[in-house]
Amino acid sequence: MTVPGWTVQQAVDACARHGIRYIGLWREKVAERGVAASARATREAGVAVSSLCRGGFFPAGTAAERRRRIEDNRRAIEEARGLGTDTLVLVCGPAPDRDLDGARRVVAEAVAELVPYAAEHGVRLAIEPLHPMFAADRSVVNTLAQAAAIAERHPPDRVGVLVDAYHVWWDPAVDAEIARCGRRVFGFHISDWIVPLPDSLYGRGMMGDGVIELRRLRQAVDGAGFTGPIEVEIFNPHVA
Repeated sequence: MTVPGWTVQQAVDACARHGIRYIGLWREKVAERGVAASARATREAGVAVSSLCRGGFFPAGTAAERRRRIEDNRRAIEEARGLGTDTLVLVCGPAPDRDLDGARRVVAEAVAELVPYAAEHGVRLAIEPLHPMFAADRSVVNTLAQAAAIAERHPPDRVGVLVDAYHVWWDPAVDAEIARCGRRVFGFHISDWIVPLPDSLYGRGMMGDGVIELRRLRQAVDGAGFTGPIEVEIFNPHVA
């Protein structure tokens, strides 16, 4: 999604040309080409899929809609397996009725329901906390502490967290929470926070152009034992 105007094939080919050995795919882009064709493109280019984004968005106004969203997440798990990645990123969704506590309970219950299905498919669930400014429209999970509290109810090889610098850099507890998560850190996203922020969603900066202590966060995830690929995730049409 750093290059949203490209197809999966174009993005994979570009990675291969530049010696980038991994790509994080998004479901919308995969859907344009299909899971099988997207998987074949990555294999032929010698580029591995580091993660699939996104599952989640669990809270809903009705039981029927919540069930539909669970089923969509089951499909996302199947897609992750088909693409050859073991990590599905969860953006957990907002509260439909202003009930933040209730929505957070729905998230925890949905994750618990999905864990056995994900395990059957060899897929890990990575809960990504989003910056608090997205609590109203994108996720009621806004700190690593909240994400870890949900993850810790499950085996450490099945449910973990995704550390996105853009979303967690401000948190005074970020170092301690990354250490707490340890091997539950399933992914690390980097971009930068520009001042003034041109747009809350589509205003991310190139690394080094903003205020985030990226090296400090890198050291923290390294110290937690994370050894996976680092994903660049810059939502900004002027960068792409």
